[in-house]
Amino acid sequence: MKKPKAAVMKSRAESTRPAWLLLGALLCGNIALALGPWMVREADTGPVSAAFWRLFLALPFLVALARVNGQAIGGVSGRTLAFVALGATAFALDLASWHIGIGMTRLGNAVLFGNAGSIVLLFWGFVAARILPRGLEWLAIGCALSGAAILMGRSLEISVDTFIGDLFCLTAGILYAVYLLTLQRARSRFGAFSLLVWVSIIACPVLLALALILDEPIWPTDWTPILILFVSSQIIGQGLLVYSLGHFPPLVIGVALLTQPAVAAIVGYGAFGEVLSALDIVGMVLLGSALAVARAGASSSVPVQDEKRRSKSS
Repeated sequence: MKKPKAAVMKSRAESTRPAWLLLGALLCGNIALALGPWMVREADTGPVSAAFWRLFLALPFLVALARVNGQAIGGVSGRTLAFVALGATAFALDLASWHIGIGMTRLGNAVLFGNAGSIVLLFWGFVAARILPRGLEWLAIGCALSGAAILMGRSLEISVDTFIGDLFCLTAGILYAVYLLTLQRARSRFGAFSLLVWVSIIACPVLLALALILDEPIWPTDWTPILILFVSSQIIGQGLLVYSLGHFPPLVIGVALLTQPAVAAIVGYGAFGEVLSALDIVGMVLLGSALAVARAGASSSVPVQDEKRRSKSS
């Protein structure tokens, strides 16, 4: 069967994109996402309120993208919607936990632990397949445990609050893995953007309720950080990754991920005076290497639209 002429022309256009342009988009997308935690700290709302706004402001754009791509938003069965609701709640708790942790620990740590979902998915793959790790997978596990122990130990030396911030961000990474695994069945019944519409519709009220329970300021007096957070993370960061991810092998995507903690650590030093010791850098390299290997292993089984978060993003 011949492909439709429009599909063939689109495929040819995508194949002629310059490699430097795609690589630039991949790196710039990661850099844009790495700037998100900075804006979370600068926002004069609470951290959970900032998470609500970044999703709520993105919702009209997601609806428009779903319409443009011919993806139906309605006609969802109750059973499918129940799975989506469970996954969306996990995603809301993920964002809430990550944003709280961002305000308590160092930015580099926040980004690294926030991306720990890749390692959780790697472990889940072993459990689901009932197999043991092999080769680089054992190395990734060893690096992850060693790097996490070093970084958390250093955080505990700084203060108990900093250590608790690490735990919040690590919890966020675990919840993100729960979000991805919960929505595995739903992905076959939705388009990428229509699924994200439903996730946002359900996650926004959860985040708003949490912000109210925590008695956070909801309405910003200065919209600048919220708008920069929304544009840099939800539009530029995710948009560039959607544009570029499908053109690279998993290992390249995993290595490019390391841009995020590096940029976050530089921002943390420049904006907040967060100085890294040699031991901190060793811990970040170990954990970052484990994330790169884990992302390379997980990318083959997780759809592109769900790997664009910190992503952590819808």
